[in-house]
Amino acid sequence: MSLDTSATSQPEPEPREITDARTLRALAHPLRLALIEILWREESVSAAQAGRELGESQASCSFHLRQLAKFGIVEEVQGSRGRARPWRLSASGLRFAGVQDDPETALAWAALERLLRGRQTERYRAWLEGRSGYSARWRAAAFHVNHVAWLTPDELDEIADEVDALLKRRGSGRRGDSAQRPAGALPVELVSFAYPTRSDTAEH
Repeated sequence: MSLDTSATSQPEPEPREITDARTLRALAHPLRLALIEILWREESVSAAQAGRELGESQASCSFHLRQLAKFGIVEEVQGSRGRARPWRLSASGLRFAGVQDDPETALAWAALERLLRGRQTERYRAWLEGRSGYSARWRAAAFHVNHVAWLTPDELDEIADEVDALLKRRGSGRRGDSAQRPAGALPVELVSFAYPTRSDTAEH
């Protein structure tokens, strides 16, 4: 998963790679993931703002934000005033290796991945059920694509890099600076899955 950073004159930092089972287990919590998802969309948010959007108490959101901070996932925005201090992601993104050599880490990643994919599926289902409430232009623009292509692992890596680069060109800076968002822009979730449909050990 990757996140756009806010517009800045500094070079874009690299996403943080999560490799340990303890952090993976800490992330596998619905409310913590919901908080991270809000921060993917916005540059910063306070516990009170997050609570209102998620229907959770400010105290609960504050607790889980502090837990995420212990693992270096989020941080308080420095220099902000008032009691309702905003939080932000502490890196430009989170990256997870699809292959885990350590059995404990592999189990932790599997649990987190099931939760992540389940949440994405629920959001897509909500779109399908509620799209009549969007304008005809948005209904026409939304899409899903399904292809089957014969590729090597190296070619699949190239496609992933090209898709990531395209999305960064389109969205870089807009998350942290609303002035850069074109009129009519909405937060859009783009999810890509690419996987072989038969084993490479299968008989040919």
